[in-house]
Amino acid sequence: MNEKFSRIGFILAVAGSAVGLGNAWKFPTLVGQNGGSAFILLYLILTLSVSFVIFLAEIVIGRLSESDAVNAFRKLAPNNKEKWKFAGFFMIGALLIYSFYSVVMGWILKYTVTIVVYLPKNIDESGATFNALLGNDFFVSFICFTICSLVSFYIVSKGVKNGIEKLNVWMMPALFILLLLMVAYSLSYDGFLKSLSFLLVPDFSALNKDSVLSALGLAFFTLSLGVTTIITYAASLPEKTNILTSSLSIVFINILIGIMMGLVVFTFIFEFNADPSQQGPGLIFISLTVLFAKLGIIGNILAFAFFLSLLFAAITSAISMIEPSIYYLVNSHNMTRKNAIIAIFIFTYILGVFCILGYYSKTADVFSLFGKSFFDILDYLTSNIMMPLSGIVTSIFVGFVMKKGPIEILLRPYMGKKLFNIWYVLLRYVAPFAVLVIMINQVFFS
Repeated sequence: MNEKFSRIGFILAVAGSAVGLGNAWKFPTLVGQNGGSAFILLYLILTLSVSFVIFLAEIVIGRLSESDAVNAFRKLAPNNKEKWKFAGFFMIGALLIYSFYSVVMGWILKYTVTIVVYLPKNIDESGATFNALLGNDFFVSFICFTICSLVSFYIVSKGVKNGIEKLNVWMMPALFILLLLMVAYSLSYDGFLKSLSFLLVPDFSALNKDSVLSALGLAFFTLSLGVTTIITYAASLPEKTNILTSSLSIVFINILIGIMMGLVVFTFIFEFNADPSQQGPGLIFISLTVLFAKLGIIGNILAFAFFLSLLFAAITSAISMIEPSIYYLVNSHNMTRKNAIIAIFIFTYILGVFCILGYYSKTADVFSLFGKSFFDILDYLTSNIMMPLSGIVTSIFVGFVMKKGPIEILLRPYMGKKLFNIWYVLLRYVAPFAVLVIMINQVFFS
């Protein structure tokens, strides 16, 4: 990959990767359930001491190797190069995530189009509409999923500068403006002050062991770690980029958008006395659509703006999951970018269709295993096993396997000696243990 991001292009591309659907439901809900800004403070502490530490380690691997993830580990390992290259194959996790993520993008696209003229009037009607999309309307799900897949791969086909960077440079500001307008409109409702209090007034008594585990998991998963996206993007990092300030900017953007989405969502949750503890697709596709319906024609406009912002967030995340594998095939197997894109498209498209069939009533039994749909199996495998394992391997590789000298030369101009040493200790002894805790909690206690 000879193309390089601009500095702002890199920040917005990585921020776009991190800002996803979790910002719309998981982040604000967990904040509300665990003490408001007390949880945000806890999240920030854990982000800076664990996730940000691994984030910088992935930046180091990409920046020093200027290569795809597989060759990055091979190139930077002093010994056992052929064994360490397998650490780069965690990029497969990104493709698995993209496969079911693109199905959700299809749902969002369907709602973005239809919500302009139709909003369900009550929870039963809304639930029936959403369940019909999953269980009965195979053709609609299939068409919307196909459109989203084609758009995502078309963007990636344009390359780093003309595809990924260009999309993020206009879509991330557009997402921010959409959310800003919705937050401004929300100010006119009584529910806004309750939403503000729900998210931003600290209640330290609400924090407990589960809060720490939730914040730790959220800190890890909201920075796009463990899927080699950061390694791949960092390989195209401009030479004189301030790695520390750029990385902190990405964290700030991610948190800011999460709070803004939360303010919008919970303004209407509280305005109509709905359940603020609900999260996931049920919050967005079922509860929130009914609340928008109560606002009349303004509700249709707001719903369109909200789902459009979700679509923007989903697309910027989706394209970041495709690029690592394409870069690897081009870089390591001398494939043209076009052929690499076709190969990855076919692979993820087939898995995506399997995910749709796993929900479709007539084929659900065939595409299920151990009581889980194909969609849920991919989600469990990537979130609970592959991503945490990748985070642990990355910490160990940069902290114990790579030579310290080149890392110090890269980071010390931006961090100074003291901060660099703190980061290095956290990377070696705190981060891998913390991610192991996440993994154990996800697998055995969730």
